[in-house]
This record gives sequence, C-alpha cells and structure tokens, in this order.
Amino acid sequence: MMNRRQFATAIAAAAGTAAIAPDVSGHNRGSVSPVPFKLSVMLWTVFPKLPFEQRLEKAAEAGYQAVELVDEYKNWPPEEFQRVGRKRRSLGIVFDTIANVQHGVANPGDRDAFLSEVTQLIEIGHKLECPAIIVLSGNRVPGLSRQQQHDSCVEGLKRAADAAAKNGMTLLLENIDPEENPEYYLTSVAEGFEITRKVDNPHVRFLYDFYHEQIAEGNLIKKLEDNIDQVGAVHIADVPGRHAPGTGEINYRNIFRRLAELNYNRYVAMEFLAGNDAVGELRAARKFAIASGSEGSRTGSFQ
Repeated sequence: MMNRRQFATAIAAAAGTAAIAPDVSGHNRGSVSPVPFKLSVMLWTVFPKLPFEQRLEKAAEAGYQAVELVDEYKNWPPEEFQRVGRKRRSLGIVFDTIANVQHGVANPGDRDAFLSEVTQLIEIGHKLECPAIIVLSGNRVPGLSRQQQHDSCVEGLKRAADAAAKNGMTLLLENIDPEENPEYYLTSVAEGFEITRKVDNPHVRFLYDFYHEQIAEGNLIKKLEDNIDQVGAVHIADVPGRHAPGTGEINYRNIFRRLAELNYNRYVAMEFLAGNDAVGELRAARKFAIASGSEGSRTGSFQ
C-alpha cells in the first residue's frame, strides 16, 4: 500500500493530467472553470451494457473529468487496474469516489467487519488513485434504540477515520430515503450532519444526496447553507423518477447557484438515470450546472 505522501503525490499528478488533457467533447478543458465545484458522473447510472473503458470514453465525451464507482473494480486482476489507469489518464479522467462497503456503521455488532472493509477499500482506492470512499449507515437494528445506533455511527466513523487519515483519504457518509429503502437507518440529512460533526475529523464528511433528501424531508437549501462545512460531496438527480436535473420538482438552478455562492469546491456528481441519449443528457446537465453556478459565482465569494 502507498504511504500518505506517495498517495497525495499520485492524486496531484492525476489532477494535473486532467487539467491539460485533450477534450473530446469540444470544450476547452484547459480553461479556468467559471464555478468553484467540480463535476462528476456516478457510473452505475449510465452505459451499463458497455465495456468499462468505453463507459469512461462516454463520460469524457459528455465533458466530464471525474467518475464515481461502486464495485466495478471488484474482480479486476492487478493488470486490469494498470490498464484502466492508463485509459483514464489518456482521457483526462480521475476517479473521485468509490463505494461498496457492505456493512453499515449503525450496527455496533458489525463494527469489526465495517472497519475491515474500509481498510480493504483504502487499498483499492490507492490502486485507483481515488481519494474518497462512500460509507452507509446500514439498516435499522432491531432491539437497539435510535440513540444507540446514532452513537454507533459516530464511534464507528471515528475509528475508521484514523485509517482514512493515515492514508490521505476521506469517508463520505450518505443518506438514503425511506421510499427506496424503508429499513435504512440514516434517512435524515440533519442527523447525518450531526453525526459528522460529532466525529470531528476532516477525513469524515457527509455526502448530501439531494434526490434522497427531497423525498425524505425536503428543505434542501437551508440545510446546505447551515452545514456547508460538513459537505464532502453532493449527488444530483431530480424527483420523481431519478431523472436529470431540471426535469422534476427540485429547483436545481437555485441549488447550483447556491453551491457557487457558498464557494463549494468539491464534487457534484450526476447520479440520474439517463434515457437513450445518455451522452446528450449528461452534457446538458453539465451545461445547466455550470450556467446556474456561474450566476452564484458572480455574486458569491468565489474568485
């Protein structure tokens, strides 16, 4: 496993490659972004029938320089990691987040298994030059109070944060709405922010999924404003149906604008289910995010 300095150097090199890579979408990737945030694609939502490297090509064609993974890498031999690394660098793409921690933090009985999985994913993150891992609360635990499960989330993340910090990585705790999973513990963004604040470690942040929170509780922008220091990433899809931003009831123009006004400089990942023209929808979503965010950049503190 790389040490922290080696990993930080690799991430910096990858970012530099992305900044100067040719833009297959026709946009000038070498130009300064008009918004502080960075755009990504959660790969599970698009091009599922294509070989992995072609999926990366499609993301690049749509104008994205970052991709998020779930478990696409789980059966890769060492040479596959190397080949994929060469491919993504040639496209100017980085992997900004990975997932696939199966055990949740709300169950204290799963603590050892959770920590073991995080350790394994840290190693995979190094291979992918990826700096962040999504973790989940898991389902509610029968026989345990909400306070006990809340405390377990805090304690489990504190312990996992030590390993993440030693390896220069960040853990992202994610909310899921009760319609998608009625048994899931952490459906509330407000509680998620409370948990990450109690963990009190810069290597643990909250993944604010606007789609899930709109279904669960709403009041999206107020919670964003009150907790921007705890937001490590955001996920984008509209309600109903998990479609592209601007197709449903969430006012994403205001959200992108407010992200820029708040000088949010981390990843905004598209996690919507595209139709037949996925490249076109991703490209349109990217333009929409940048145009809306640019309005906030002119009025906010972003330089």
